[in-house]
Amino acid sequence: MKILLLHSKYQLQGGEDTVVKQELALLEQHHTVEVFYFQNQSGIKGLVQFLSSIWNLSAASMVAQKIKTFQPDVVHIHNWHFALGPLVFRKIRTLGVPIVHTVHNYRLLCPSGILLHDGILFTDSLTASFPWKAVFNKVYRNSLLLTFWLAFVIWFHKKIGTWQLINSYVCLTSFAVDLFQDSKFGVSKEQFTVKPNFTSCSQIVSLKRNEDHYLFIGRLCDEKGILILVEAFKKLPFQLHIAGDGPLKDEVLQGILESKNIKYIGNLTSKEVSEELGKAKALVFPSIWFEGMPMTILEAFAASVPIIASNLGAMTSLVADEVNGFLFEAGNVSSLQETIMKFESLSKVEKETMGTNAFQSYQSHYAPEMQLGYFEGIYNAAINKAV
Repeated sequence: MKILLLHSKYQLQGGEDTVVKQELALLEQHHTVEVFYFQNQSGIKGLVQFLSSIWNLSAASMVAQKIKTFQPDVVHIHNWHFALGPLVFRKIRTLGVPIVHTVHNYRLLCPSGILLHDGILFTDSLTASFPWKAVFNKVYRNSLLLTFWLAFVIWFHKKIGTWQLINSYVCLTSFAVDLFQDSKFGVSKEQFTVKPNFTSCSQIVSLKRNEDHYLFIGRLCDEKGILILVEAFKKLPFQLHIAGDGPLKDEVLQGILESKNIKYIGNLTSKEVSEELGKAKALVFPSIWFEGMPMTILEAFAASVPIIASNLGAMTSLVADEVNGFLFEAGNVSSLQETIMKFESLSKVEKETMGTNAFQSYQSHYAPEMQLGYFEGIYNAAINKAV
């Protein structure tokens, strides 16, 4: 099968960029694959890209030329925002090529992309004909004008039927599919399928687990619940290691000054992440937004590390309470503390069993060898729908 991947790279590399690289590496082992990257720019160039994304003739023309040269059986689009633009979906369909689109976030439902505003879940856009409340709340880059334009781009292409042209939407969890169906997005459930992200455990370092500390790995920002985590562990007698970087780094460092049980270990390389997972007793994931599919959780599963996560969104699809981890009430410091104490009350054998269950979750759903069947099923279904 000949597959063309399209992706607009973010200015700062994130999880979506990593997923594209992983999927490319897997697919090209079994199929003929080419990837066509676009790059989101900053400054004036980025503003021009953003404003022209509603009808980006240049990007659509380049993709059309690539299709005519490569002649793929299917085109798989990841991020279209904003260097690529939605017009590319229409152009591809005029060339008769089936389209698969992976939905990594909730941008098609709300310009926020994460359904969070000022540290609180923001779902008003889901049932609005036009997300005016999101615009007035400046949920995209804290700008009324930028939020309006992004909202208009998505609304305009909904009105002219662009989103209906996609043969198959790939969501990372069933929770995300339900969100789309409960919204006014207007695309039938038959056009959606679920395919989780995956990770390789080949880099996981085999160490004798110290089991003396909990671990947080992630961006130090409001939506990741980092301040809730710090507050909870200030009043717990257990060790916590925090890894990552972000806008709240200084606030986190200030918050842990007098907490001898909390240690900041910096922004880690992928190898260092593997090493830290190999030593931790559990990964704490206190996110207060729905998430897409956190790669950190998959990496923890691959390292046989139980998860203690907020009972929200994607986490409820990943973590089976009291099986491969525990769930606690999102945003609730007391609930997190109580859940940590519940984990601590387990015997050594029970904790080891939970770790084994975490690895079994990885093997059953998130290992690379599970993915090829997902891809081939999705691509063949899209091709059949296009016939």
